[in-house]
Amino acid sequence: MSSALPDLLLASFAETLLMTGASGLLGSVAGGVLGLYLHLTRHYIIPSGTAARIVGLAVRGLHSTPSIIILAASIPLTHFLMGSNAGMIALIIPLSVIATSFAARYVEAAMDGVDRHIIEAAQTMGASCRQIICKILLPEAAANIIAGLGITLASLVGYSALAGAMGGGGLGDLGIRYGYANFLPEVMLASAIMLVVLAETFHVLGLVLAQRLNQR
Repeated sequence: MSSALPDLLLASFAETLLMTGASGLLGSVAGGVLGLYLHLTRHYIIPSGTAARIVGLAVRGLHSTPSIIILAASIPLTHFLMGSNAGMIALIIPLSVIATSFAARYVEAAMDGVDRHIIEAAQTMGASCRQIICKILLPEAAANIIAGLGITLASLVGYSALAGAMGGGGLGDLGIRYGYANFLPEVMLASAIMLVVLAETFHVLGLVLAQRLNQR
């Protein structure tokens, strides 16, 4: 086992990176759109209605729901869509749902932090909704959005480990299936260290990019 450990760790790390990257990308895009929509409707830049309230409740509900429940509830959906409820690819769907709820909240909060006087001045000068989004909201909130997405990716690393315990592969699966089940503490420790390093890398990378945007 010791001779095969480096190869297993490398393969599991690649699976975790793929799960986190794919679900983080999907969740960031979907969450970004939802967060922008919620901000625009809440501040009356675009008309608000029943759809906005439903979307807001759904995002807050998902954000407050324990991730293990989301993962378990998504198993029938993944089985219906993909014909399988196990494996790395199947669990990208529930991880994307988790990432969407986080990204939506971070994007909405980042845009809420933009000075309202700037937006009101732009509206007074006749700026369109598209101009307000592209020339004011996104540039002003970009640093906080990037920092929030870094936290989202760091959180997804932990959730991917939880998904691995449910048969999703990756470092979580390696730690449980090989380390815990076979009483190999070195496997569990190596998996845990790699998960922490990967999560901190995403977190720090988000902070560094955010600081550079702030300096600009």
